[in-house]
Amino acid sequence: MTTLPASALVSSNPARPGPGSMPEGLLKALDVSIARRMEGLLAGDFRSNLLGTGSELAMVRPYTPGDDVRRIDWNVTARTNEPHVRVDLAERVLVTWLVLDTSLSMQFGTADRRKADVAEGVAIAIGHLATRRGNRLGIVTFGDAKPRTIPPRQGRIGLVGLLAALRREPEESGNAAGATSLSQGISRAGAGTRQRSLVVVVSDFRGPQDWRRPLLELASRHDVVAVEIRDPREQELANVGFLRLVDPETGRQLRVDTRSRRLRERFAAAASAERAQVARALTSIGVRHVVLTTSGDWLRPLVVFLRRRGS
Repeated sequence: MTTLPASALVSSNPARPGPGSMPEGLLKALDVSIARRMEGLLAGDFRSNLLGTGSELAMVRPYTPGDDVRRIDWNVTARTNEPHVRVDLAERVLVTWLVLDTSLSMQFGTADRRKADVAEGVAIAIGHLATRRGNRLGIVTFGDAKPRTIPPRQGRIGLVGLLAALRREPEESGNAAGATSLSQGISRAGAGTRQRSLVVVVSDFRGPQDWRRPLLELASRHDVVAVEIRDPREQELANVGFLRLVDPETGRQLRVDTRSRRLRERFAAAASAERAQVARALTSIGVRHVVLTTSGDWLRPLVVFLRRRGS
């Protein structure tokens, strides 16, 4: 549920509390900024255990008849007076699928940014990692009436353009009819993967947990990472008097008095239990899980998580 002051319901844009969306120019600048920070924070790349033709040295060994003379390492040969050849790590093409939540609940944000802004930043960061050295990136969006599927391709062509286009979409009217669910987005990603891939699901994981079975099927064939995005006001209520809680995807409203400490404690306990249930569901499926928030620096926790995974 999204928290809105009662007075905000008569404003021109009651569904967009917080800082609001970034303009397209700032989105492109964010692309450059994230790329620089990613290079500085996350060293290394996806590696292969296969030996063959590539750009990264695995070993240098003595020449044997039949070796390709173009692989001779002349520096080592000169030092040892014996022909040696280079053996490189074979390049492999890694396919990454980005499953991106574009539902109305992602438009919420009461801290430094909206959840959608964090999701876009994560998409850019994953895009930079996923398309290095000729690897390919595919994109699936879900949660609105116009879901998109972009087949895997080399480079980040279209990623920033897609994010900018999503910003220009007309606002949904409070009615989520026709919107795709998380389970449908996961199923579409699974249907489009023909080889073992990395699938990164970026969502707030709000709503019914009908995604468990399709996610289990996906995780049985692919490496799946769940990036959950939260806003502080979804976890606890501030003491600000009367509020109307609004579900942006259904339009349902509930008027509450946040001066009640018991109410605030019950809300925090229920929110914590609901998030813990999501975490347990993801863990039981075998999905790696990281939580990012709309407050503070979201990129460093993401990078720490990726480094811990050995990605």
